[in-house]
Amino acid sequence: MFNRIGAVILLVSDMKKSLKFYKDTLGMELKKESEDWIEFVKHGTTVLALHPTKKRKMTKTNSMLVGFNVSNLESVCSELEKKEVKFYKKLTDEPFGKHAIIKDPDGHLISLTEIISKEEEYTQIPYYHGFAPA
Repeated sequence: MFNRIGAVILLVSDMKKSLKFYKDTLGMELKKESEDWIEFVKHGTTVLALHPTKKRKMTKTNSMLVGFNVSNLESVCSELEKKEVKFYKKLTDEPFGKHAIIKDPDGHLISLTEIISKEEEYTQIPYYHGFAPA
């Protein structure tokens, strides 16, 4: 029934501020933009979409987490620190590879991982909870 994730939708309090963060700070490719809908795509088919919240003030909950795999997490984290991105979890070595969690302007958590490959082949870890904040 569900073949793949088509979009991750984040409700944001300030579309312009969030657009700038995802486009300029994180380097996401802008796919579509309107007053109440922005879509980003990066080397794939899953879309990251932003939609304005109807609430004036958002409550900070960490029930949503977006995850990205990167090839050189140390370099990525260094660049994000230069851009004054807030870290929820600083770069750490984990059994599966390297991991960090950053925050977007609304406090949404974004997991960044550099997975260790075994002979150029990614392996599945049977029980893994490293993407979610502990």
